[in-house]
Amino acid sequence: MNRGILIGFFVLSCALGFAVFGTQAEGKKTNDNTLKGMVQDGSGQAIGKASVYLIPSADVEAMAKTPLEVKRNSPNDEPFEDNLAANIDKYKNAVTDGKGGFSIGSITDGKYFIYVQPADKTYLPGGDKSNKAMSTAEFKGKTIKILLSGNVSSDTTFVGSSKCLTCHQAYASEKKTLHKLGIRVAGKDSKLQDSSRFPDFDKGLNKLMAGTTFYFHSFDKSRGFDKYMISEKMPSDPATVSMKATFFKEADGKLKFKTENMKDPADPARTYTVEMTYGGGLYKQRYLVRAGNALFPFVQFNPMGDDSFADRGRKPWRDYHADWFYNEEAKKLTNPPKKKSFDIECASCHYTGYSLTQTVAGDYIAGAVNDPNGEMDIDSDGIPNELNIGCEVCHGPGSDHVKAPKAKKAATIVSPRKLAPERAAVICEQCHSRPQGNLSNDQPVSKDNRMMLPGTSRNDYLVNFTTREDADQKDFWPDGLHSKSHHQQGTDFVKSKKYRNGNQIMICTDCHDPHGMTEVKHQLRAPVMDEKNTLCVGCHKNASDVKAHTASKVGMAHSGIHCADCHNPKTMQTGSGSGKGLTRKDGKNYWMNDITSHIFDVPRKDNKGVKGVEPGKAMPIPYTNACGKCHNVEKL
Repeated sequence: MNRGILIGFFVLSCALGFAVFGTQAEGKKTNDNTLKGMVQDGSGQAIGKASVYLIPSADVEAMAKTPLEVKRNSPNDEPFEDNLAANIDKYKNAVTDGKGGFSIGSITDGKYFIYVQPADKTYLPGGDKSNKAMSTAEFKGKTIKILLSGNVSSDTTFVGSSKCLTCHQAYASEKKTLHKLGIRVAGKDSKLQDSSRFPDFDKGLNKLMAGTTFYFHSFDKSRGFDKYMISEKMPSDPATVSMKATFFKEADGKLKFKTENMKDPADPARTYTVEMTYGGGLYKQRYLVRAGNALFPFVQFNPMGDDSFADRGRKPWRDYHADWFYNEEAKKLTNPPKKKSFDIECASCHYTGYSLTQTVAGDYIAGAVNDPNGEMDIDSDGIPNELNIGCEVCHGPGSDHVKAPKAKKAATIVSPRKLAPERAAVICEQCHSRPQGNLSNDQPVSKDNRMMLPGTSRNDYLVNFTTREDADQKDFWPDGLHSKSHHQQGTDFVKSKKYRNGNQIMICTDCHDPHGMTEVKHQLRAPVMDEKNTLCVGCHKNASDVKAHTASKVGMAHSGIHCADCHNPKTMQTGSGSGKGLTRKDGKNYWMNDITSHIFDVPRKDNKGVKGVEPGKAMPIPYTNACGKCHNVEKL
């Protein structure tokens, strides 16, 4: 969208220092409704010259009825900022005085989102009251206090989570989250990690440590990362085997594996060391090996996989780019290509303070903030680095915040809950979507190979950190709506009614606790699969009686099910999926995947991804889920 008009208006109104009132829709009653309030930061400092806008909830509701356009300068993907750009001359507003006070009078009856635009970059737009629409009756006669998020300057530097936790010990529970456990020295927690919530975290690693040989056979060039089938036993046709990899534990405790050329015994074997694990605790785990100066993932373990499943992607062990270690054309062992390293392909969405440099030798080496309690020293400066998502990924680099006096603490750090919801959501969405960045891969990095700082607008993120805004068509099911590929929860979410509506603009942290202060699976704030559907009915109290709700929607009362069974089918697959769905009389079965759709609709059996589609290739929907014992899948 065009921000020029918006910025010019802010400058003019701040310079004049008085309230400017927009027009109201005709035909509505205007009375003595007045909104009074104060704008401050978290340290209690008044914020002057900030523009406070009333965005009619009806305008956001109207936007929600238009198809979302996921593109740069989209006119409808930021509920507040896009509406402001289009209607700024119509919206009631006022400018705060030196004490942060404001007053907006003669407000037409209705509901409004209260949005604050600060006068400069010291603070960020939105405010902690911006996400939920308020009626004139709710704020009439009251003084509303609005808190704004601070900001981080361009020259602020990362300090590491250990520094943050010195003062913010209450959030040490983040050490137990999978965000902090994604990259881990093989079999060992760092002092910033606690894997105790996941007793089977190292199930795959332990099997490799005990000694395992994999045969890579039946090469299929047309497939993606799993071009080989993988077996722990020699296949019935040895001629199909290209390479074998034997894992073993050295006397020093390190895990290594040796690759051997099964087509050419004269080709010298190669040995690699597994330095870290990538993933674990839920659906899959890969093993990061050192080749040259960079890291590369090799082999995938699926804890919910089953060898009885014919689909190679649903077995316990799956090939992950063994084609980088074996050249099928030359029939020779090889080292993986430098431009396909973990450093350049994956690390940006895991490391805190990510950077990327190219060495004289042509290697790409990722960097991360130094932290004495980090996972590993990857830059050989004698200090470990924080190789997982730390405090500063969501709150911004903290050097200014650490040095700031008490009165300036809040102004020098980002507080996501005080941001406009579209700015808060994109913090998560940048990695829980599938754009392409300036490295021409799935890493959303700028031309300087940097991740966006929290507080960045969605549009600025798309313009400056992506070259393709989101997933390719192949990453969706045939309906073009529901995500098929993993880490696309944010891709789904922006299409949902949760993100664009006239009542409450939801963000990821409304349901998920980034600090892991509860022990509920998936870092949820409350259970979703309990008898009471606790998390969902916290807002949707009218649907607390599931029997009555299902009877009204599908004509039959259901018991023993949960809201998520219908509204959050697991359409995406990252590991092996969660097992078989319903089976037809001919023995062909539907499947259940493992990553939850975040569109929150209920895909029906006439969906293009299901109707007339072979069961093994169909999109998982509630109707084909294993719990649908009364459903007839014969006619699909």
